[in-house]
Amino acid sequence: MDAQYNPQDIEREAQHYWEKNQCFKAVEDASREKFYCLSMFPYPSGKLHMGHVRNYTIGDVISRFQRMQGRNVLQPMGWDAFGMPAENAAIQNRVPPAKWTYQNIDYMRAQLKALGFAYDWDREFATCDLDYYRWEQWFFTKLIEKGLVYKKMSTVNWDPVDQTVLANEQVIDGRGWRSGALVERKEIPLWFLKITDYAEELLTDLDKVDWPEQVKTMQRNWIGKSKGVELTFEVAGFDSLKVYTTRPDTLFGVTYMAVAAGHSLARAAAQDNPELAAFIEECARGGTSEADMATMEKRGMETGFQAIHPLTGRHLPIYVANFVLMEYGTGAVMAVPAHDQRDWEFATKYDLPIEAVISGADGQAPDITQGAHDEYGRLINSGEFSGLDFQNAFDAIAERLASQGQGEVKTNFRLRDWGVARQRYWGAPIPVKYGPEGQTVPLTDEELPVALPMEVTVDASGSPLKKMPEFSDLGDGWTRETDTFDTFMESSWYYARFCCADNKDAMLDARADYWLPVDLYVGGIEHAILHLLYARFFHKLMRDFGLVKSDEPFQRLLTQGMVIAETFYRTTANGGKQWFNPVDVEVSRDDKGRPLSATLIKDGQPVAMGGIEKMSKSKNNGVDPQSMIDRFGADTVRLFMMFAAPPEQSLEWSDSGVEGAHRFLKRLWRQVQEHLEAGTPGQLDTASLDEPQKTLRRKTHETIQKASDDIGRRTTFNTAIAAVMELSNALSKFDDRSPQGLAVTREAVEASVLLLAPITPHLCHALWQRLGHAEPVIDAPWPRLDESALTRDTLELVVQVNGKLRARLEVSADASKQAIESRALEVENVQRHLEGKTVRKVIVVPGKLVNIVVG
Repeated sequence: MDAQYNPQDIEREAQHYWEKNQCFKAVEDASREKFYCLSMFPYPSGKLHMGHVRNYTIGDVISRFQRMQGRNVLQPMGWDAFGMPAENAAIQNRVPPAKWTYQNIDYMRAQLKALGFAYDWDREFATCDLDYYRWEQWFFTKLIEKGLVYKKMSTVNWDPVDQTVLANEQVIDGRGWRSGALVERKEIPLWFLKITDYAEELLTDLDKVDWPEQVKTMQRNWIGKSKGVELTFEVAGFDSLKVYTTRPDTLFGVTYMAVAAGHSLARAAAQDNPELAAFIEECARGGTSEADMATMEKRGMETGFQAIHPLTGRHLPIYVANFVLMEYGTGAVMAVPAHDQRDWEFATKYDLPIEAVISGADGQAPDITQGAHDEYGRLINSGEFSGLDFQNAFDAIAERLASQGQGEVKTNFRLRDWGVARQRYWGAPIPVKYGPEGQTVPLTDEELPVALPMEVTVDASGSPLKKMPEFSDLGDGWTRETDTFDTFMESSWYYARFCCADNKDAMLDARADYWLPVDLYVGGIEHAILHLLYARFFHKLMRDFGLVKSDEPFQRLLTQGMVIAETFYRTTANGGKQWFNPVDVEVSRDDKGRPLSATLIKDGQPVAMGGIEKMSKSKNNGVDPQSMIDRFGADTVRLFMMFAAPPEQSLEWSDSGVEGAHRFLKRLWRQVQEHLEAGTPGQLDTASLDEPQKTLRRKTHETIQKASDDIGRRTTFNTAIAAVMELSNALSKFDDRSPQGLAVTREAVEASVLLLAPITPHLCHALWQRLGHAEPVIDAPWPRLDESALTRDTLELVVQVNGKLRARLEVSADASKQAIESRALEVENVQRHLEGKTVRKVIVVPGKLVNIVVG
């Protein structure tokens, strides 16, 4: 056995073996219990970052553990390859997006393989592969035929320079995030999927999955089921206004109405009012997210129309307000400034009445001078409804409105249909054509797939597809759709395609039902809403078309925390900050490892410490995984990632922690080497072990017991690793070269190797071979717990006097309570603390402690 641990050679040898023998190839086997482990696939940005490494290491550890449990494991990998970053790179580097994407995939694949992840690479695909998105196109045409797709005019954020729709988060201070152009609110025709048809099922089926409660809550809030009243306000000189409210109990507190800038009443009012028309145009350039609405200055203009209160007959002014959106509800709201902070801010700005109609906690009128009172309470100033609590008021007011034909109780959802069209190039073409007489027709199976042209020039003037008649012109007046799919479409069903990625003739086949649902899905909590919600919706669509049988795509979800690191900077002459990478900085620390000061290595001058932040390019605090692999080996990186923190928590990068992980692996290598040099173990005879041998064997099986639970149930890999480290410490203190001593040592060493095999697979592959096993460790079963090894002949108990530790006592494991009490009272240090005092009670906690209560 080599004297030194050489990770580069060891890892190269193990990876060669796995690849040569196709160790990770998954084959369906109805006789075995399956386990489908999937990590959210990456965007091929160019190289892995530490967030990728952590995510994929978690999934790989669990996959390897489940394999050792005897399960038939599928762990695939692919690439979420469409999207704007490739277009931006194409513009900057003057290279087609396809070439840029596939080059990045090649590099990142090599990085993943270097980390030893147990992927079935035969199932790999990129979502920009025609063989993948062709089935997405096919499925879309079937959805059109079933009436689950429609096209309508929709108000969007439009970048006039990039000629594309922008998501709300891509609009920064009213300008496009990339072009810097003033964003316009524009109506364009867009394609939508009817996700709202599945809103109730998407909500109720959250009870079927084992997900973090935080993620379930986020999805429930996004779906936003609410019970309210849709009511009608008559408008003089106009039809009427419909509003939806979950608080009909506040109806008597309405003092004005507000409509969105895109509302038909607003447009009607602006026809003869240039000032209002200009304001509406200004609103069209504002933000459209709910976050924007909450923080922006509330502004509005009167329309000249007045609404008539349905219960009091009161005339209410109607405003166009910048905080009302057409995308939510009816585009009109009844404003109750005493009980809604947004309405209160607007009313205060424009000196509108603010009238309380809900009592405070004391039953009296609340103080509304500093802000709205939005709590529930009893009605006041509400005519015959005064004194009612919320629910009784809800029912009574709803019944009155219904009797007048001006309202009805409705269940609404905050969820809106999914807009799936993008005016961009690098995406899957939407399979629709338009006829000379305005026909809109899905393409036939014979006309599919629609291949995206790959060799194109991309610039900032919009999608090149719109300028390519060879793509869009079908002849005889027919044209092809030039919009492409939202990239969430591709990520919403990739998990299912992995089950049968080689099928050239169908979207999915029976293999999908063997593997699905995914048993464990690993990824960041930032995907808790949109990606996971769209994937759940897509899965239900596929189920209803007979493509899969299960109701949900992901049975269990693990959301890993961020990787964070220290940041360092200097303030520049213009007041900005120049950030320095941690590897270029030397940090002085106190004896507890806390940073005291930092200097830049190249010039020895101080740099400021900016605190601990998520690894990012903007703060230049990212650590290159490849440099760590080159320096320490993949197993060290994997071990540190799993040891530094539980998976759900943020992981703080630490160079000293990485070095510590490397030292442990070198020590384990040396322990195995020393054991092999010590001689040949005898046949383990558990009946003839002496006390030190029993103690080490007990430690071995306690470690097996803990690691099995920590990895298999709790997914707390850090505590499992800590347990193996403790076993290693016990081994280092055990010096018994007798045949039985070596047999007990061999059991402990082999258990350590097996328990670490999912975490540090290359090292364990090599050690398992050197320990004389013909089969590779990848095919070895998880170590079996011997319950009898956990039994103790003696126990160590803590002895307390009035709750304070005074002694430790070793007693026979089967000692009686009376015997333990008697022994505890005889201990010399205990007797000193009993002098002159009366023993009131002796409490014995079996297996743990004795507490003597004195007075």
